[in-house]
Amino acid sequence: MKAFFRLVLLGLVLVIVALVSALTAMRFAIHGGEVSVPDLVGKAPAEAKRLVEGQGLEVNVERQYYSPTIPEGKIVSQSPTAGTHVRRGWQVRVAASLGPQRTEIPSVVGESERVAEINIRRRGLDVSEVAQIAIPGPSAKASGITDQVISQSPPANASGVAAPKISLLVNAAPQPEAFVMPSFVGQQLGSVTSTLQNAGMRLGSVTVAAPPASDSAPVPPPPVQSPSSIIISQNPAAGEKVITGATISFVVR
Repeated sequence: MKAFFRLVLLGLVLVIVALVSALTAMRFAIHGGEVSVPDLVGKAPAEAKRLVEGQGLEVNVERQYYSPTIPEGKIVSQSPTAGTHVRRGWQVRVAASLGPQRTEIPSVVGESERVAEINIRRRGLDVSEVAQIAIPGPSAKASGITDQVISQSPPANASGVAAPKISLLVNAAPQPEAFVMPSFVGQQLGSVTSTLQNAGMRLGSVTVAAPPASDSAPVPPPPVQSPSSIIISQNPAAGEKVITGATISFVVR
């Protein structure tokens, strides 16, 4: 019996040793491929490339920023930061310095989007983002001015700008008001016509449905529409989306 317990105890010890060895090997396998990201800030891209490639990493210059402290052409920021442990083959993204801001930010408010972009690029700057907004109200519709820059960031003559890019906010054409088409079936044509005009819609074609033919009855006269005619179908159909100024057609009896 004692011999049996010794064998069981020995087996447990061997299993524990095997698990510890496996965990240790796994830890070395995971962390053995990790390296520390070098400090690239202030270095030239060529030097930074040599440093990261020596660690089995890659470097990619993605952006450019103004910097009053980092000379032009040197790296001003990096991601991941220096000292971070990453796997080999990881890409380190860096931004290059343009040196101190020397270009004056122009004022392009009031210009068309195209003219504003031309003026921005003439100064060696780039257009970052262009957002559009439709200004509501009767004054905006009456003026008819669209595609015009109404705001910019950074503003004209700004100092301490980080990136050589300008974002624009452009006045877009106001979108027509949209409605869900109601059902006019069963209503009189005259009252529906007034409703459409008040809603900014237009009356399209009105077709009078012919009465059912009968072999014994004489041929009826051609149907004639009147304000009291009853609508039996419509186009667009009820539930469809329509905009102001849409044309609505009916079949009446």
